Amino acid sequence: MTDLESPDRLSEARTALAQAMALHEQGDLAAAEVRYRATLAYGYRPVEVLPLLAGLLGRLSRPEDALAAWDELLAIEPDHVVALHEKGLTLHWLGRSDQAIAPLERACALDPGNPTALGNLAVVLADVGRTLEALTLFRRALALQPDNLHLRHQARRLGAASVPFWHIPMMNDTPRNDAFEAAIRAAIAVAGPEAGVLDIGAGSGLLSLMAARAGARKVVACEMEPMIAEMAAQIVARNGYADRITVHAMPSTELAVGKELDAPAKILVSEILSSDLLTEKVLDTFEDAHRRLLAPDAIVIPRAASAIGCLVASETLADYAFVGEVSGFDLSPFSDFAPQRLPIHGTMTGWQRLSDDVELVRLNLTEKKHDATLARLRIPVTASGRAIGIVQWMHIDLAEGIVFDNHPDGYQDGGWLQVLHSFPAPIDVQAGDTLDIAVGHDRITLILWPLSATRD
Repeated sequence: MTDLESPDRLSEARTALAQAMALHEQGDLAAAEVRYRATLAYGYRPVEVLPLLAGLLGRLSRPEDALAAWDELLAIEPDHVVALHEKGLTLHWLGRSDQAIAPLERACALDPGNPTALGNLAVVLADVGRTLEALTLFRRALALQPDNLHLRHQARRLGAASVPFWHIPMMNDTPRNDAFEAAIRAAIAVAGPEAGVLDIGAGSGLLSLMAARAGARKVVACEMEPMIAEMAAQIVARNGYADRITVHAMPSTELAVGKELDAPAKILVSEILSSDLLTEKVLDTFEDAHRRLLAPDAIVIPRAASAIGCLVASETLADYAFVGEVSGFDLSPFSDFAPQRLPIHGTMTGWQRLSDDVELVRLNLTEKKHDATLARLRIPVTASGRAIGIVQWMHIDLAEGIVFDNHPDGYQDGGWLQVLHSFPAPIDVQAGDTLDIAVGHDRITLILWPLSATRD
C-alpha cells in the first residue's frame, strides 16, 4: 500500500496542501514552502504543487531552487509548457542565456499562439546577439497582439540599438547623395548597363538603388548586419528593383565570384568611410575586393579620400580631452584615458582655428595594397592660443570632376561628423610658430601626434 492509498495519509496530504496555499496567500512564504514540500513528500498532486513551489522560490530570490523544482516537474511531464517557459526565464535570470533558449523554443513550439512566450524568447535571443531572429519573433508576437506596447517598444529598441545613430542623417544628406549618384551614373555610362555592380556596406540599399535607376542590370549588395540587410532587401523590393538587386547578409570578405557574384564586378560602390576615414576597416575591405571580387579595370567609387584638418583651441573641447585639478585634487593622470578621437558637429561646438587647412593623409582606393605610413608634417601656426589637437574632416574624390567634403564651415547636417584628434597634452603656440606633427595611419586609425613647436 502506498502512502496515498491510506485514507489518513491522503487526508494529511490534502491538509498540508491547504495549509501551504493559505500561508502562500498570506505572504508567509517560508512557512508555505515547508508545507508544499510536505505535500510533495506524500507524492500528492506533484504536477499541480511543483509550479506553486517553484513560483514561491522565485519570489524568495532562490532561482537555483526554483530551477530544481521546474526540472522535477519536467521529469514528470516533459512537455509541460509553463514549466518549459519558466525554466527558460529562470536560466536567463541566472545569466545562463544560452541554456535558456532550448526550453523557451520548445514552449513556443508547443504553444505558438502565446505572444508572451514569443516575446520572452525574443528577449533572450537578443541578449545573446541573435538580433534578426529576435526581431522576427517580436514581429510574430505583435501580429498576435498588435496593441501590446511592451512588444512594440522591444521591437523598436532592438532595431534602434542595432543601427548606428548616424545612419538616418547620412541617408538624408542630399549633397552627399547627389555626389554619389553623379559618380555612379558616370561609371555606368562608361562601363555600360551590363557591367556588374558590387555595393559593399549597403546599409539601406541606397547606392544599389541609385545604380539600378542609372540602368545597371545586375547589382550585388552586401551588408554584414543581418537586421539591416533584411531591411535593405525590403526597401529594394518596395522600390521595384528586386529583379536587379540582390542583398546578401554577410561581409564582403565572405562573398565569392562564382557564388554570390557571377563574375568579377566592373564597378565598386561603397560608403564605409567613417568620419575619421579608416575606422571601419576601409583598407582591408577594399584590398580584399581588389584581390578577389573586382575586374582589373574596375571603376572604384570613391576612388580616393583625404583627411583634412586644422590646429584648434577650444575651452569647451578641452574639458572633454583633459582633466587637471578637480575639487582641490590633482586628477591629471586620468587624462591618459581621454578619447583620442572625439566626434564633433561642425561649428556647433565653439573652437578657434590656429592654422590654415592642411591635408593630413590621402588614400588612393584604386590601389591594390596599402602599407601603414608615418611622416613629419609642418603646420604653420596662424593664431596664438592653447592648441588642444586637430579637428579633422574628409575630402572624397568620387570620380573625375565629382568631389564631396564635410568641411566644418559649410557642412553641418549630414551623417559624417568632424573629429577632434586630441593631443596628449595642450600645447601653447603663437602666430608665426611652426608645429611639427607625425601624421599617418596604422591601416585602422589615423595617427596624429605632436612632435615639437619651433618659433621664428
